[in-house]
Amino acid sequence: MPRRTDNHHRAATICRAATGLPHRTCLGWAEAGLIDHRRPVPDAEDEEQRLLESLLVAELADGLREGDLRDGALFGFTSARPARAGLSLALHPAMADRVLATVLPRIDQDYGGLRGVPGLRIVPTGRSWALIHLPGRAAVHLVHPDPDWRPVLPEHGDGLTQLWRRNRHRRHPAEAADLRERGGVAADPGSDAAQDWLNSRLLRRPRMLGAAGAVHGSANVYTHGGGDMVVEWCCGVERDELERRLRRSGLARRPDRIAERLRDQPWFPGEIAMGGAFVSLRRGPCYAPHPTARRAH
Repeated sequence: MPRRTDNHHRAATICRAATGLPHRTCLGWAEAGLIDHRRPVPDAEDEEQRLLESLLVAELADGLREGDLRDGALFGFTSARPARAGLSLALHPAMADRVLATVLPRIDQDYGGLRGVPGLRIVPTGRSWALIHLPGRAAVHLVHPDPDWRPVLPEHGDGLTQLWRRNRHRRHPAEAADLRERGGVAADPGSDAAQDWLNSRLLRRPRMLGAAGAVHGSANVYTHGGGDMVVEWCCGVERDELERRLRRSGLARRPDRIAERLRDQPWFPGEIAMGGAFVSLRRGPCYAPHPTARRAH
């Protein structure tokens, strides 16, 4: 097999394993020069698109933390169709409404502030739906296995004010303040940009991350204030193997516009660092009851 063709298939194989797309789709991308074996999953080229995807990842990581994850869908999605200018995500049908209730912005009086992704709105797109980020053009398109699916959207009440319902076409002042603080008061703006790259890439690799929760769902994803990403699980894929797959998919390949940092050298086993941002992979002991013990009761 010619080397060029061999590299195309290599890129397509990694792309399929990361996104869940058919091999023929990924192979077509490789032949068209959209991906290669070093960058087998398309990145979001626009800064606003990366920001939206990063905010979604951070909110879902904390919002679904310790939740009832299904079939390894750590962020609630089963597959992705990434493009340079956008992203489509396939929702897990049992998690779809919970995903939307987690990311849509609201004022929570009990919590004492804004929850969800500031500036996020949901809009119909024909028979489908999309999450858009005001006031720009960044969007994530949602795909559901049921073509007639309509989301059960959260309402006001119980101390909650759904900002996306009240301010459909503009940001609420609380949302604007939150985004302004994130962009202007950050102690290390360069690290924020790197974390946006890393988070966006994680969202575009749902099948690869799904290996961490594929056995019985006792996986967990969370952040420390949105400044990192931690993936914990107990069974199935070994930590070193998941790290190898993620690195092979180009997760930690530093873009030219992101400066190299001392922090790019991992401090702990299972840590993937890039431009001062990082994701930590932690495989721990299993506390799930053994199948024979469950049958005995």
